[in-house]
Amino acid sequence: MRTIWLTEFGDPSVLVAGEAPDPKPGQGQVLIDVEAVNVVFIETQIRAGRPPLPMQSPTPPYVPGTGIGGVITAVGPRTDPGLLGRRVIGHTNGTGGYAEKAVVAAHRTIPIPAELSTADAVALLTDGSAALAMSGLGAPKPDEWVLVEAAAGGLGGLLVQLALNAGAKVIGAVGSEAKLQAVRDAGAQAVTYARPDWTERVRTLTGGAGVDVVFDCVGGETGTAAASMVDAGGRFVLTGAAGGVFTDTRALAARGVTVIGLQQLMGALGNQHALAATALKEAAAGRLRPVIGQTFPLERAADAHAAMESRSTIGKTLLIV
Repeated sequence: MRTIWLTEFGDPSVLVAGEAPDPKPGQGQVLIDVEAVNVVFIETQIRAGRPPLPMQSPTPPYVPGTGIGGVITAVGPRTDPGLLGRRVIGHTNGTGGYAEKAVVAAHRTIPIPAELSTADAVALLTDGSAALAMSGLGAPKPDEWVLVEAAAGGLGGLLVQLALNAGAKVIGAVGSEAKLQAVRDAGAQAVTYARPDWTERVRTLTGGAGVDVVFDCVGGETGTAAASMVDAGGRFVLTGAAGGVFTDTRALAARGVTVIGLQQLMGALGNQHALAATALKEAAAGRLRPVIGQTFPLERAADAHAAMESRSTIGKTLLIV
């Protein structure tokens, strides 16, 4: 079968198209003919040899990728044969997703509703579950001001939708002028942190006040600036470090701001399977819309990584097999 190998840690060129034997499902496992593969920013960090702490990287060479969608074509011993032919999404064991075929534990698969394409379902596998968990922790309320970083990305775009669905007033912060319209199209206000006065622009939109909730997907200088805008009684949800380092939140508690950190987030993601299934149901009902900004053939996984690292992507990035 066709695969993408990570030959060593480095720039996107270390992702090389190759071949591998077809995997065989073991007991309790299914074999999926892969149609679409989820690409997440953290995979670019791992590929570069800079995984966010405390994560550890596998040892090259290996086939990266964990989130996939497709059709079950074989089942292992003592595994329900009724699963054959089912269109599903699922997580591998952490590697093996950038391939034509992948093995997944049967209990980790989620049926795709008829209303959704496989690509849409894959776009919600990781980001949908994460967005629901983060939104539940941040708990935006009607008429509260919510600031979402990286709001034009796959995860940020879903957080914008969930906050708007809750009745909040949402400001999406993005990394370039080109991404502003994507946030506005979703129904939110938009600013770009590429401009040095972006925090003043946020305060202009709020009428001079701060914000009640921040979803910090970027960290670094952007996260620090966003933290300065949370009013007393607000919530700062630490969700990611696309900027390379997590935001230092130690000063927030003294200001009366509730910090929701990675430990709480990991706890909320403990039932990721149920969250992803809920995300699919919400999308099938029309209440959640994945935005797939760009797709690449499997063989161009390196191009997908390069596009994500250039910060030029909008919405979700997928590999199509």
